[in-house]
Amino acid sequence: MTYSDDLLRAILKRTRRIAVVGVSMNPVRPSYYVARYLDLKGYEVVPVNPGHAGQTLFGREVCASLSDIEGAVDMVDIFRRSEAVPPIVDEALTCFPELQTVWMQIGVSHPGAAATAEARGVTVMQDRCPKIEYQRLFGELRMGGFATGVISSKL
Repeated sequence: MTYSDDLLRAILKRTRRIAVVGVSMNPVRPSYYVARYLDLKGYEVVPVNPGHAGQTLFGREVCASLSDIEGAVDMVDIFRRSEAVPPIVDEALTCFPELQTVWMQIGVSHPGAAATAEARGVTVMQDRCPKIEYQRLFGELRMGGFATGVISSKL
């Protein structure tokens, strides 16, 4: 899927609170370090994983499901297999009427669930990672040797 840099940048700038569905407590798992990175960048990360419900991650209690989250979220970031996406999207649309973005991680996509969310006015990203996009769009991948095309005075 192709998304414009302007759209990706707009999503990352407007988002404040992210529910990360499928987050792991294991620091070597991608769901952990992506959530941790987003937390360190100032996003309020709400960890969601029924297997770790009640535990604390990044200073916040892990919720069993999206319906256990108090208050609104701007983005639901999905770290689950593609076939698990439809009920997650349905729950997100039910729980968060003001939801702005459903983001499916690298390797995760579901055109039907995407169409359902888009029909409700929600922006959908599939097969992308917000951590990678943030780093690429705001010049941080350069430190890893990547040519991002972003001009920066950072050393």
